[in-house]
Amino acid sequence: MSRIHKIVIACDSFKGSCSAIDVTRHLETGLLSYRPDLKIVKVPVADGGEGTVEALLFATGGQRIQVPVTDPLGRPHMASFGLLPDGSAVLEMASASGLPLLTPKERDPRITSTYGTGQLMKAALDRGCRRMILGIGGSATNDGGAGMAAALGARFYDTDGRELAPGGASLAQLDRIDLSGLDPRLADCDILVACDVNNPLCGERGASAIYGPQKGATPEMVKELDSALAHYADILKRDLNCDVANRPGAGAAGGLGTGLMAFCGAKIRSGIDSVLDMVGFEALVNDADLVITGEGAIDHQTLFGKVPQGVTERAKKVNPEVAVIGVAGTLGRDYEQAHSCGIDFMMSIATGPLTLEECMAEAPRLLVEAGCRIGHLTDILR
Repeated sequence: MSRIHKIVIACDSFKGSCSAIDVTRHLETGLLSYRPDLKIVKVPVADGGEGTVEALLFATGGQRIQVPVTDPLGRPHMASFGLLPDGSAVLEMASASGLPLLTPKERDPRITSTYGTGQLMKAALDRGCRRMILGIGGSATNDGGAGMAAALGARFYDTDGRELAPGGASLAQLDRIDLSGLDPRLADCDILVACDVNNPLCGERGASAIYGPQKGATPEMVKELDSALAHYADILKRDLNCDVANRPGAGAAGGLGTGLMAFCGAKIRSGIDSVLDMVGFEALVNDADLVITGEGAIDHQTLFGKVPQGVTERAKKVNPEVAVIGVAGTLGRDYEQAHSCGIDFMMSIATGPLTLEECMAEAPRLLVEAGCRIGHLTDILR
């Protein structure tokens, strides 16, 4: 008789095909089709990017609040945040300032702004929230969080006393920062930034060099933006007595990490660790026999703070005897490295020669079948 009785399913979304909630449900369906006696605990999770609000609302309850904001190019847009039962707000900057809000031709980090993210934060303050969990993955911006701060009342001026235009390029003309209008409620607000990026603001590992190209930056733009952010960091240090540019995470989301630390006193923490704390993961996994985790791809990037690593390391810390299975749409380059974080077995949901498009389209069925195969596997885990 199998010793596997309680299984915790803690997966991220499979981007472009299934949300984290759907992934856990499909795997559960497959598991129970073979082993209806299993106790399944579903814990959809995220690492601070897309799906963070959904995961925390699923785990804790609460409601989704719709808010009119501006998108990265200043156009009207409806974003949302989660209002949790304890009065905390959980936000995703991508909801207001994310790359998916732009077409490929519209991507230009010289002019895109985090202003909408600041509007989203202000809406949470207006709701009485004094604790925020802010996921900052998936940004379309490179403005150091200046747009966010402007939406919350900060003002940025050039040498002629004119307010700067939105975007990262205009920071090269920054002469002074005026915080006299900054929302005073921020002083009483505890802001936790959920982030899986530890890059500094500038340099070869900085926001512009590493993430600028995916936001539309050419090599020439990268140099321009990096220089502008370096100047911005100098002004922050001079006017705010704030030297955060080299802190881990300062370069996250095009430097939004820097802006959140400088203007809001935010603390940056691993995205998946923050989410696992919020959902009470340790209590759920303490008596589990098996943990199933995963995301769209398990590969050489998994050990950079992605969901499978975070879930596995936390599970093994709490329950050293628990087995962990990693499930993915694809097992990519150097996926074997993921064994080093404690994943005992990895599998792709693909069952035959499939194109990426076919695999994504068939993901619900393939996840159910993967759950069934894991159910069979529990019979030999004695």
